[in-house]
Amino acid sequence: MGITRVLVANRGEIARRVFATCRRLGLGTVAVYTDPDAAAPHVAEADARVGLPKPNDYLNAEAIIAAARAAGADAVHPGYGFLSENAAFASAVQSAGLTWIGPPVDAVRAMGSKIESKKLMSAAGVPVLDELDPETVTEAQLPVLVKASAGGGGRGMRVVHELSSIPDEVAAARREAQSAFGDPTVFCERYLPTGHHIEVQVLADSHGTVWAVGERECSIQRRHQKIIEEAPAPLVERTPGMRAKLFDAARLAAGAIGYTGAGTVEFLADEDGEFYFLEMNTRLQVEHPVTEETTGLDLVELQLLVADGGRLESEPPTATGHSIEARLYAEDPARNWQPQAGQVHTIDVPGVRTQFDTLGQRTGIRLDSGIADGSVVSIHYDPMLAKLISYAPTRRQSALVLADALARTRLHGLRTNRELLVNVLRHPAFLDGATDTAFFDTHDLAVLSAPLADATAVRWSAVAAALADAAHNRVTAQVFGSVPSGWRNLTSGYQVKTYRDDDDSEQRIEYRFTRTGLEFANDEAAHLISASPDEVVLADDNGVATSFAVARYGEDIYVDSARGPVHLTAVPRFPEPGAGVEKGSLVAPMPGNVIRLGAQVGDSVTAGQPLIWLEAMKMEHTITAPADGVLTQLDVATGQQVEVGAILARVEVPGNEGDS
Repeated sequence: MGITRVLVANRGEIARRVFATCRRLGLGTVAVYTDPDAAAPHVAEADARVGLPKPNDYLNAEAIIAAARAAGADAVHPGYGFLSENAAFASAVQSAGLTWIGPPVDAVRAMGSKIESKKLMSAAGVPVLDELDPETVTEAQLPVLVKASAGGGGRGMRVVHELSSIPDEVAAARREAQSAFGDPTVFCERYLPTGHHIEVQVLADSHGTVWAVGERECSIQRRHQKIIEEAPAPLVERTPGMRAKLFDAARLAAGAIGYTGAGTVEFLADEDGEFYFLEMNTRLQVEHPVTEETTGLDLVELQLLVADGGRLESEPPTATGHSIEARLYAEDPARNWQPQAGQVHTIDVPGVRTQFDTLGQRTGIRLDSGIADGSVVSIHYDPMLAKLISYAPTRRQSALVLADALARTRLHGLRTNRELLVNVLRHPAFLDGATDTAFFDTHDLAVLSAPLADATAVRWSAVAAALADAAHNRVTAQVFGSVPSGWRNLTSGYQVKTYRDDDDSEQRIEYRFTRTGLEFANDEAAHLISASPDEVVLADDNGVATSFAVARYGEDIYVDSARGPVHLTAVPRFPEPGAGVEKGSLVAPMPGNVIRLGAQVGDSVTAGQPLIWLEAMKMEHTITAPADGVLTQLDVATGQQVEVGAILARVEVPGNEGDS
């Protein structure tokens, strides 16, 4: 009979991606969702939707299968993450009489344990890095990488440089692995500080055809999680014979476990092109769009074809051109990658030619997004918001097109890694193809995270915000609405607007309207061309004009221009009494759940000592003592949920008792 209605056992961007292909093929769609996702775009887009009781129920196989039956689905697509590589779930789906849009259960099981998969690949002749037992690691084997045996995405991974740190890092990795994948098993392997993360997309049918579709390079990573991926791989392009060896190894890996469907064989390679098997992901990868763009394939459509018993062509299409994907995360790279949660007021990517579909090998931008205007980013899930994917005939053009689209995106409401992505894509080393896994260590993360707008652009953006606010006041005034704000028959004092930028610097704008036009108290170099509540045009002394788009959300003001995006916070003229934070206070940098405490009230603590562990977005984050002192206040307990900005504790430093 064939597949007619697909339930996606996932959320966000990947659920929308699968739904898009299903719609093109005329298939029905079913979404599952938890309370934090009730208003998410993937839920609204499905033909039918079924609620799940708890935030972690994307890991509840029984509830998902019950949802599929209730909604009349006859097939389940797992997406990536959650239960996508869980053999027991795949088996349960099939036992329920549903079609599993994935590889055979035995293949999922064989590759589901990184420990066992390495043994299997070694026996098949695929080069591997030896597994190390955390209990027996020696000084000579350092540094090592602690890894979760199940799952991926950087969860449950820790680099260890000292033997004394291994027990704590293993324990933390186990907690993360349990939270993200339901399996706390971890292992160690030798850590290569610099290398290239190269992977091969494979696709196989049940009739004996196995494709090595193309390779991807995913070496730009943070916390062992990819943020920029591309096809083809620069290292492979410049290393004669490497592609053929990679493809042979990937096909060998797939054949060794009787693989069918879409999967990815991941390798770690050195600069000379020698490579070692890392793992096989028995699912669709986050970065699959770059392979789609360079080949013209719809990998989800092919997954459905294979699951329905269909045949692949004898050979895959030849890849052409270059595609790069950038993952847009709600996080702050400059502050140890702190995840962010809250509302996305606006996301507007200019020049998007397609969403969840290939560009047809034409230069442009594709957007695969899990959010829309008004979406709320929860603390419960991965902080990835969207993926921007470029295609162009050359790698350099693909990078520049993508950087430009990111830089001009109107993104309001959350701090993101957008600046980092743009700076990496425009960096000379990246453009030269020098993209090993130590990129952030080599090129200074602080520099790469720098704002796109320089000090002058920030100042002009503050001027534009002040003038837009004045225009807004004129438009909304009950009387004298057409009279410029501050206008008098005689010269009046200056109007004053004060803002804080993201560097916590004060931007004080003093202006007045006179008979001869706009006048600034501080001899601003900007000259007003026009002003409305949402757009201000300013020119420099040479007459070169720039348009500034201004958007307000309470005290938050976002100014977008060709000079770079700027976020400002309006400073009230009369601050609330007691609004300051007492010195030595530890403030929650994100919403999260307190999972551990490192000290009690009255304890002496040292600068940098971990005091509170928060879990947010399936990762652990530590809050440390700001200085040597005594913990005099502790306002949280294990298991407590906290909001961003909440006072968690206070450390009193000797000699500062009277400070405030």
